Amino acid sequence: MTPNTFGTCPTIGSKSIKESTNDKILTTELYKTDYQWKIVWRNVIIFIYVHLAAIYGLYLIFFKIKHRSLIWFTAIAVAAGLGITAGAHRLWSHRSYKAKWPLRFILMIFQTAAFQDDIYTWVRDHRVHHKFTDTDADPYNARRGFFFSHIGWLLVRKHPDVASKGATIDCSDLNQDPFVVFQKKWYIYLMLFCTFIIPTLVPWLVWGEYFWYSWNVTVCRYCLNLNFTWSVNSAAHIWGVKPYDKSISPTNNGGVSFISFGEGWHNYHHVFPYDYKAAELGNYRLNLTTAFIDFFAYLGLAYDLKTAPTNAIKKRALRTGEKY
Repeated sequence: MTPNTFGTCPTIGSKSIKESTNDKILTTELYKTDYQWKIVWRNVIIFIYVHLAAIYGLYLIFFKIKHRSLIWFTAIAVAAGLGITAGAHRLWSHRSYKAKWPLRFILMIFQTAAFQDDIYTWVRDHRVHHKFTDTDADPYNARRGFFFSHIGWLLVRKHPDVASKGATIDCSDLNQDPFVVFQKKWYIYLMLFCTFIIPTLVPWLVWGEYFWYSWNVTVCRYCLNLNFTWSVNSAAHIWGVKPYDKSISPTNNGGVSFISFGEGWHNYHHVFPYDYKAAELGNYRLNLTTAFIDFFAYLGLAYDLKTAPTNAIKKRALRTGEKY
């Protein structure tokens, strides 16, 4: 991605008329693709187990585990969520702000605890999603329905267009980030420790939580984080309002924003992806990620926070947004 005020991915900044026309032609071609999906049964079995364990984990959360365990797992859930929203999404995918190494290190650990692929892979797929939204090249194409865009895309082999168009996305900036490179190299080991081993062992060894309880609540926490993130790909592309561009599928959805720490203002985000707030309006209650970034900006660890000009937002809303 090129270093400009709109982020570093070529799809994040403004486009020329010629580029927009070419994208429309390409998008039309991508809609025509006929493809036979191949189920990945290993993933199907894993996610069935994860969700069954999560149901049991919810029971344990409400009726069995110690208060200290509840605080512990809540803290990990928040950290993992911020690793995705403030880290993989707003920092590394869109370069909507810059972070000094202590914050990048923290976000790398948080993102690893989320176990949603390494930063490089997550960012590459997300940039493809923005450039080829709702086409076969979109990893979580919402035109295929709620189930596919929520979890189904992880249960089948990726469409060939995801790989071929993904290869055209510039991710050279990620290869220059030592934290991204380090995490990618050692991801399996880091993920096991950050997602499962440490979260499970600490309650068991430190304050005597039952190991079986600790394990299942760990899986439950992981499952909840997954579904909160997935809701942005599914619910926020199906239900909600479109005040900035009524021609695209992403919507503004307050409920999704609440559970995803501010990622549900999705219609705004797809129109102004370089804005670090990922929203025009709202407050910290519905955008915890913005509060997190602002806090570290106050500490001097986050800087160059990019925002969309107010005039540009108003003009775009009047020109292409839904009328109320």
